[in-house]
Amino acid sequence: MKRLLGALILFSLSGFAQEPYDAVLLGGKIVDGTGNSWFYGDLAIRGQRIAKITPAGLLTNAPAKERIDVRGLVVAPGFVDIQGGLGGPSVSKITQGVTSEITGEGWTAAPANDLTRAGMASTGRNRNEAPKFDGPHGFDAYLKAAETKGSAVNFGSFVGATTVRQYVKGMAPGKASPDEIKKMQELVANAMKDGAFGVGSALIYPPATYVDGEELAEITKPAGIYKGIYISHIRSEADHFLEALDEAVEIGRKAGVPVEIYHLKAAGKRNWVKESAAIAKIDTARKAGQDVSACMYPYTAGATGLTSVLPPWTAENGKLFDNLADPAIRARIKAEMNQPNTEWENMGQLAGPEGILISAPVKPENKKYAGKRLNEIAAMMGKDWQDAAMDLILTEHARVETTYFLMSEDNVQLQLRQPWMKFGIDGPGVDPVEMNGRLIHPRVYGTFTRVLGLYVREQHVMTLEDAVRKMTSAVTRRLNIHDRGILQEGLYADIAVFNLDTVIDKATFDNPNQLSVGVEHVFVNGTAVVKAGAVTKATPGVALRGAGYQKP
Repeated sequence: MKRLLGALILFSLSGFAQEPYDAVLLGGKIVDGTGNSWFYGDLAIRGQRIAKITPAGLLTNAPAKERIDVRGLVVAPGFVDIQGGLGGPSVSKITQGVTSEITGEGWTAAPANDLTRAGMASTGRNRNEAPKFDGPHGFDAYLKAAETKGSAVNFGSFVGATTVRQYVKGMAPGKASPDEIKKMQELVANAMKDGAFGVGSALIYPPATYVDGEELAEITKPAGIYKGIYISHIRSEADHFLEALDEAVEIGRKAGVPVEIYHLKAAGKRNWVKESAAIAKIDTARKAGQDVSACMYPYTAGATGLTSVLPPWTAENGKLFDNLADPAIRARIKAEMNQPNTEWENMGQLAGPEGILISAPVKPENKKYAGKRLNEIAAMMGKDWQDAAMDLILTEHARVETTYFLMSEDNVQLQLRQPWMKFGIDGPGVDPVEMNGRLIHPRVYGTFTRVLGLYVREQHVMTLEDAVRKMTSAVTRRLNIHDRGILQEGLYADIAVFNLDTVIDKATFDNPNQLSVGVEHVFVNGTAVVKAGAVTKATPGVALRGAGYQKP
């Protein structure tokens, strides 16, 4: 009987071993995402997972439905965008090799109620009706809805600290009461159990500007219970950069969670000298035992709303557009915009009107301003730049997407070398065909390929292995995602295959709607979303959830 049972087991195992692989990648330069040196190897995919990795040549004759010759190409884990959108076709991302993205910088569509929807509308962040992901498990519904819609990439989310605040206090300024903080903590705990990766804040935007560090630490405490992190667009990246960095570190310490800094930068020429001090602060915190790190995009310009040239109080109680239409209040706004030094992040003074590029106005009367600097628009209007900015925001009845030229190339390269750095595109994926010529920050098309082509191949700022580690396992380990981010047998087959000799970004600030080149194949959960350089339109992406997830 034992012999018969043993024979059956051997027969079963041998039958499984002979089952064809779905795809075999042959002879590539494997960079596994750990930071280890590359090696030539073969990689087999079966179903959604990596079935086998061997030295080159050992899988040449293995049974396979498809064989792909990747000699001369790099085979790496799919890249993970820690500051992205919530899935979708993501053409601009998958053509960079991105296979997963995480959203949640301050605002999320859940948890939701009438106050969060009103808050989004009053600040011009959403032209359409906000989704109604209400109820205690609205965050779970939010992720499920995105999954049902279909996505080329995997996706997940932090819960927005601003959303949590709006849920309880709307756009009202002032400290939250103990009861209000308790309610916010409950919202965060529910989101963590629904799969959030932690709490994401964006502290230069109202109403987040009205919130102090003590409140943020209190509402973040539930994230620590569920093994999440605090990730922040800190209160200042310019005149108060170092103080804002201290605040973020202190919030994490008080909340008992790791801290991640969104798009680390020293903004405004007068602040470029602070970069080394900021890096030293992070290193000092780490040496003292506190888990602090950061992400970045490899460009010298950022992008946000034109509303960032306005003092934050203008949006209090949802009165932004009313305030801009009131001549007396407008005079006060203009006076504050003209101040060279302010407690708030005065983007108009930091970039100057010549460093402010208006991307994509929607109203017909404003379309002529697309692609022009604010000083040019002011001249066209026959006004000073402050009135031109306010009129553009008021007539668009939106925040008006804008690019701000603020950073130093030397600092970009300095940041790239830091061992704790990661990469975030800071925006959702787009399809250039659907953009119809509208301008957008080129990072949406080229963040990862720019790092590989410019900073790895051409300028040797970092090694290939280190760049890939920062694009992959550095993020997945940060977020407690243990089945992605490394090329290893048994893990999900999220894979990017690229030509290191040709990979590069093509998007520019003047002509952004150009896909990157050099990424030949991309697999998400074992399915090809890019094949021989062409987008397949497959949507195998799934929702990723944090360590605190409790399945209903």
